[in-house]
Amino acid sequence: MKYAVYKLEFISGVHFGTGVLNESGISFCADTLFSALYMEAMKLGAAEEFYTQAQAGKLLFSDAFPYIGDQYFLPKPMLYVEPKEKGNSVDKKFYKKLKYLSSDQIQSFLSGTLQKEDCCLQEPGKEESQIMAAVRNEGEDTLPYHLGNYRFGDGNGLYIIAAYEEENDKMLLEELLESLSYAGIGGKRSSGKGRFTLKYGKHAESLLKILEQRTGRYMLLSSALPREDELDQTVESATYLLQKRSGFVASADYADEQRKKKDMYTMQAGSCFQYPFSGDIYDVSDGGAHPVYRYAKALFLEV
Repeated sequence: MKYAVYKLEFISGVHFGTGVLNESGISFCADTLFSALYMEAMKLGAAEEFYTQAQAGKLLFSDAFPYIGDQYFLPKPMLYVEPKEKGNSVDKKFYKKLKYLSSDQIQSFLSGTLQKEDCCLQEPGKEESQIMAAVRNEGEDTLPYHLGNYRFGDGNGLYIIAAYEEENDKMLLEELLESLSYAGIGGKRSSGKGRFTLKYGKHAESLLKILEQRTGRYMLLSSALPREDELDQTVESATYLLQKRSGFVASADYADEQRKKKDMYTMQAGSCFQYPFSGDIYDVSDGGAHPVYRYAKALFLEV
């Protein structure tokens, strides 16, 4: 597989759901990206091609991770690492609290030599609370409510990693990302949130270099779920966390009223495995007129 890095430089604030309306996460999972790209593919008449290439594992992508300037951050591997300076409780607490590492800090973290003063991950932006107006039926008063809004600082944003087999797959993804940049990703897109400028990842040499390394130990870069026939081997000697994925179906053709997708649990990015797995794209429809897809294919970094 070949790799490409894409920066999403957000033009306005974003709202990434956490389950609480007045809060926003700072990133989104690969299944959110797949759903958004699939909607754009439908507009362009490329839905079948996009689905087929993703299902076959010829086009894969990661969750979205933060970048600050030219520094690309990755999830901390879910592995127990003992600091080289044994007995140092400050370093132990620091290692435990870490959520992201820059791509050139992964190896020093795994070797236990990463120092607190070497980590400079600041918040890439700040969360705000925005007052919105809920428009009710004609003649009724509008009701104000608070909406969580995350705004990235200048030069900061999110990026994704794509793995592809053929140049045609890469070109298709880039066409869909360009289309998505105008529609936006996340919640409250009708209010202009989630729109971005697509930039091709420059100065990503250290990131691309570690994507090519081979160690025999695998860290997830995408929220994913093994197929049933992969599950037993996958969980052997694995360290992982599960997260609940849910949400409403966006299609107006699915049902007369808005319906929820079936809930599903996936393994979080950062989970580590001795045995890699492929995952799948699952149908999470629940009685509607057509399938609803949840992307849960695995993209790994060997650490």
